[in-house]
Amino acid sequence: MSHEHVSYLELLARGAATEAYDRPVLLARASGAGPEELAGLEEAKQLALRVRAELEGRRRREAELSALFETAHDLAGLRDLDAVLRAIVQRARSLLGTEVAYLSLNDPAAGDTYMRVTEGSVSARFQQVRLGMGEGLGGLVAQTARPYVTDDYFGDGRFQHTRTIDTAVRDEGLVAILGVPLSLGSQVIGVLFAADRRARVFEREQVALLCSFAAHAAVAIDTANLLAETRSALAELERANDIIREHSGVIERASEVHDRLSQLVLHGGGVHDVADAVSEVLGGTVEFTEEGAGAARRSGGHAVREGDDWVAAVSAGGETLGALVLHGQPDLDPVDQRTLERAALVTSLLLLARRSAGEAEQRVRGELLDDLLDAPDRDRRLLRERAARLRTDSAAPHVVLAARIDRAGGAADTDAGGRESADRQRLWSAATHLAATRHGLASARDGGTVLLLPLGPGESAAELARQTARSLGGTLREPVTVGASAPVRDPLDRPDQVAVAYEEARRCLDALRLLHRSGQGAAAEDLGFLGLLLADGRDIDGFVDRTVGQVVAYDRRRGTDLVRTLDAYFASGMSPARTKDELHVHVNTVAQRLERVGRLLGPDWQSPARALEIQLALRLHGLSDAVSGR
Repeated sequence: MSHEHVSYLELLARGAATEAYDRPVLLARASGAGPEELAGLEEAKQLALRVRAELEGRRRREAELSALFETAHDLAGLRDLDAVLRAIVQRARSLLGTEVAYLSLNDPAAGDTYMRVTEGSVSARFQQVRLGMGEGLGGLVAQTARPYVTDDYFGDGRFQHTRTIDTAVRDEGLVAILGVPLSLGSQVIGVLFAADRRARVFEREQVALLCSFAAHAAVAIDTANLLAETRSALAELERANDIIREHSGVIERASEVHDRLSQLVLHGGGVHDVADAVSEVLGGTVEFTEEGAGAARRSGGHAVREGDDWVAAVSAGGETLGALVLHGQPDLDPVDQRTLERAALVTSLLLLARRSAGEAEQRVRGELLDDLLDAPDRDRRLLRERAARLRTDSAAPHVVLAARIDRAGGAADTDAGGRESADRQRLWSAATHLAATRHGLASARDGGTVLLLPLGPGESAAELARQTARSLGGTLREPVTVGASAPVRDPLDRPDQVAVAYEEARRCLDALRLLHRSGQGAAAEDLGFLGLLLADGRDIDGFVDRTVGQVVAYDRRRGTDLVRTLDAYFASGMSPARTKDELHVHVNTVAQRLERVGRLLGPDWQSPARALEIQLALRLHGLSDAVSGR
């Protein structure tokens, strides 16, 4: 490989600007290189630029996927519509790199459009502007239900300019504007904008990304509307009860089933209890099924007849949860049809309540374990009270377990980040269920899951780790590796020991993975440092390369002393002042070297978990050099 080709690799490695790629060609031309060599260099330059563009594209797509995942997560836990919309606008502005982003919504009652959320705006006039329907760039977007972009707002004659809009835009100083529609079905309910105070061209990928954020914003608004409709439906249920009492015969049956359903809800009844109660009152057989909603799904909440059966969809927020099916009553009275529909509504509420209660308990278990790990100085009496409410077994010795999904070969596609996020979510869900059944705690942490589980009579930490690996792996149908700490006695009285035990469990987990024991469980006492030293040499080299390989390679290329500086830094208790004494250099030299290390290893390299891995890799690297005589 020629020197110039190596230069292009170095440019790629350090992420150099595009202009830097012309330098090897210019140097070769200046030194009198022949046409063939210049042509080869030009071809290498173009190839390097294509690789650079691909890397930049992948980094951008990873950031976009992460932001869209975070937005979807916001929607899943929707509590405050304004907060979700603000997050969407902020992420859109950040990823598109614009100075301003904003979102407007139509107000059908007032017959105009108003500014709902702005980010980066400095003009009060702009933030409070209300526009007539069909006016401005937003009006063109709403009219056509298509994205529109202008690189010169005031010189663009495709849309209707008005004094109000132009004054507000001029006051904000905007020049280039991209607008995409917020659509619910065929209806445009608003517009999401990204804008700059200078001329710029929005690429097709940026338009598509803003459209994705607009779709999330429309879903958030639709979800909030559906929640309001659900509350309205509950109010309607109460009003229907007053009307039903005015009738006789069939009305009495409806009243009876309403009372029974209310009692079931108040006393914690389940879905099948609702089906049994409605069966008894309507004189047929009612069953709940997660399938077979059929035409009822499209009936707008009404019961529909399918053959000799009546079916009422059980749904909430646009999600079909199942159906109530009534057998044996083909000629159902209209009021009884309403009764079946109300029973379906109550069933949906019970299912949502059960789901919400489960999610709330999972969050509470995770929060308590997070407090034990991150805030061991919390009031211990309050910790015990919180644990008692979760029915944890605080009297037994506990073991901290670190768990992680391990795929053979790892994810090699461009959606690896999204897959890892989905894996963490699935693992956390399975772990919280296991923790609840074993009266313990679980929380998502460090790319995996941490559990705090009580030991059963005569059970060892190693046995518990193996059981946990089998249980989680069986639930997820993928190998789950579990490292366990030594038993911790009275964790609620000694919360500081929980964090220590977690680090021990993580070290055990790392050792298992390095020893090719993915999908297994073991306790820290089973392995320790010797487990890693006995691993296959290629595994150790791979671990060292993944952890500090960039630093080692940098030293070899540049003749620097970053590895030696790291050794001295950790040996000096991570103190730059003591490190400079050890190395006999100025403290600014130490700071500059550590800054370079941070750029090579990432900003979190001094976090406890990363620092532990780096120190281990440095020791293994030193042992490897000593053995090889380097």
